[in-house]
Amino acid sequence: MLKPRTVQTVGAVIGWLFFWLPNRERRYAQINIDLCFPELSSLEKRRLLKQSLTENAKTLVEMPAIWLGEPDSWLSLIQREEGGEILESLLKQGKGVILAGPHLGAWEVAGLRLATLGHPLTTLYRPPRYPALQEVMFNGRSRTGATLVPTDARGIKALYQALKRGEMVAILPDQQPKTVRGGVFAPFFGEPALTMDLVSRLARKSGAPVVFTFMERLPGAGGFCHHWVESPDGIGDADPVVAATALNKGVEACVRRCPQQYQWTYKRFRAKPDGSSRSYS
Repeated sequence: MLKPRTVQTVGAVIGWLFFWLPNRERRYAQINIDLCFPELSSLEKRRLLKQSLTENAKTLVEMPAIWLGEPDSWLSLIQREEGGEILESLLKQGKGVILAGPHLGAWEVAGLRLATLGHPLTTLYRPPRYPALQEVMFNGRSRTGATLVPTDARGIKALYQALKRGEMVAILPDQQPKTVRGGVFAPFFGEPALTMDLVSRLARKSGAPVVFTFMERLPGAGGFCHHWVESPDGIGDADPVVAATALNKGVEACVRRCPQQYQWTYKRFRAKPDGSSRSYS
């Protein structure tokens, strides 16, 4: 299995190809960057596009390397942590904690780390599109102690039960619901985005606090920095739009810390409030 530094080097090469060759990932990222950063010049947008495609390619190469490799070889590369005291303070409340981890930075490394913090962790995951990847992904993500549950009624019930026991649960808060009934439209970088209501429902019904977390890749394959970010007020609000707006505000606060490492290739604004679909072609 490739070493972490080699994995990131390979990812950088693939990202360079994604930038220079016509492909759908480049097209999706370009549309999203144009929507979310109208204040940037054409040159700045082009630079962000190139950086983001490079970072996304690193994520793609990291996945199999992390799932099949030794967790310690990745966890040992975490050079520092910022805001860790936020989590400890929230855990002392005894209501459990909802960890909101956006598609930002090395989220597979973050998943490994979260399960080693000395508190039980239940993680929600969406089974892969290709069944052949199911066992590899499941085993790879659960090796450091996380309990993985699928995005169905049984999985949601497991999250509530974990919070009731005062444990941690982890969710990707920027994953678009499969249908409009699974969320509401709320602004994300000034654009209406179909936003899940699961995090808000969990927070409101359980009383558990929310904290955002992500694993930033340091320059020059220099390892990682684990960030913890306080959540905005209102995520547990009874008004679903107010709650979703607060959730997106938290995700945006994380993304603005290292925008080049966000998954801009995701069709985040595909659904539109009028019922139509945005063209990413």
